[in-house]
Amino acid sequence: MKIIAVLLCLFLFCCVCFAEETDYFDWKGLKSYAAKNYTESIIYFDMAIKQDPAYMDAWIHKGDAQKALKDYNASIQTYQDALKIKGDQATLWIKMMESYIAINNYQKASEIAAKVTDIEPGKKDNWLKAGNLLQMLGRYEEAIGRYDAALRLDARYKEACYQKAISEVALGKDSEALELLDRAIYIDPKYKQAYNVRGLILEKQGKNEDAMASYEKASEIDPKWAPPLINKEHSLLAQGRISEAMKIFVTF
Repeated sequence: MKIIAVLLCLFLFCCVCFAEETDYFDWKGLKSYAAKNYTESIIYFDMAIKQDPAYMDAWIHKGDAQKALKDYNASIQTYQDALKIKGDQATLWIKMMESYIAINNYQKASEIAAKVTDIEPGKKDNWLKAGNLLQMLGRYEEAIGRYDAALRLDARYKEACYQKAISEVALGKDSEALELLDRAIYIDPKYKQAYNVRGLILEKQGKNEDAMASYEKASEIDPKWAPPLINKEHSLLAQGRISEAMKIFVTF
């Protein structure tokens, strides 16, 4: 019995030592990462992974370092290797999605975003990201479904209101879009993006004065933000109000 007890103690001691050593390698890697020595940091993260392949933080940190080096394909491989060990890690899927976005592979990123909503359906941001990627692919109806899922989780989620409005505009549903933009503005009266898009829709409908008011409100919120000023200038030119348009033009 004494021998068994001694062996058990030695086993536990070794496990603790290995765990501390793994933490140390990961910590060293993070120190190098913070100093922007990304290649060196990857060496330490690899040492941590070799010590304990189930140490997910090291995999994540290694992928981050590869992304910092703009080696996105290598980061994707790192996340894939980690997911073979623990496939339900939403963070790994999200990190891989970001790498696919960086190389403009929105189709693959969208597929991963859908996977993330399956793993963590209770997080509104996951549904927003999934909707945004579908929107980028021109799949507006599907995107609206994702935004609706986000809004079911949080009816005051202004970003989901705004992005859903963009998809509605793309589908030619201007009235629905305006309602969503007004809702976003009600939630956040300083939501400059919503005022700007609202102006574009109103201008499209021939409601030029109302459109001007929306552009002006967006500029009032952020005087240095160019889009509403540019939109107002173009609208004035289209209306033949050249001198007013030129006053905006000379400010750029």
